[in-house]
Amino acid sequence: MATALILINLYTDWLQPLRERALSLAAPFYLITDVPARIGDWVGAQWRSRQSLVEENSRLHRQVLLLKQQSQLLAAVKAENTRLKELMNSAETLEQQVLVAQVIGVSPNPMEHVLIIDKGRNQGMYIGAAIIDANGLLGQVIEVGDSTSRMLLITDSSHALPVEVLRNNLRAVAEGTGDLYRLKLRHLSNTSDIRQGDLLLSSGLGGRFPAGYPVGEVIAIRRDPGRAFAEVVLQPRGQMNRSRFVLALLRAEGE
Repeated sequence: MATALILINLYTDWLQPLRERALSLAAPFYLITDVPARIGDWVGAQWRSRQSLVEENSRLHRQVLLLKQQSQLLAAVKAENTRLKELMNSAETLEQQVLVAQVIGVSPNPMEHVLIIDKGRNQGMYIGAAIIDANGLLGQVIEVGDSTSRMLLITDSSHALPVEVLRNNLRAVAEGTGDLYRLKLRHLSNTSDIRQGDLLLSSGLGGRFPAGYPVGEVIAIRRDPGRAFAEVVLQPRGQMNRSRFVLALLRAEGE
């Protein structure tokens, strides 16, 4: 028995180098057979990493859009506060009663320059009330409801109002042209003392508009010797298509 064990050990020891050699030779095959699993693990890790990056990128995009939207709202609020401050500063210089209104609509008819404001009969609005913004005269109320009103801009082609030149009190009539950026003077003599840059104010004649409010500035004059009247073009001082808040000039009680 002892002799058999000795022979087994000798045989085992003799085969050990062969087993080690065989293990060394088999190692590359183990590595090769393990490659697909490793590649799968690597691809999975890369996919998870890419998915994580895509999700993070999407989340950041959403945050950027939200921040941009908030920035736009802040800019709009800031601009609105600036306009309100300008309007209220104008209101403080007026001696008559005023009513702050907001423009909430525009007439769908492209042939008329009409705005809808959020003040009506319940707030003391009436037909004929003059409307101004922080820069000048805008128009007048032509229709009144319980809580809203329609106002006609001075640039409407059907509108006209008496004006006077600030520099020399020359009187004229400013007409709408259907262009939000243009008015014209009607029946002004070729020899009239009017210059480019002159500021025209409401004269108060006719009683429809109070006197002294900026209407427009002369930007072009054409004098034709063959015609009796000069062609004078004004640029309105009021922001016809940009004013969101306006002031209605109300009559004092008893007027």
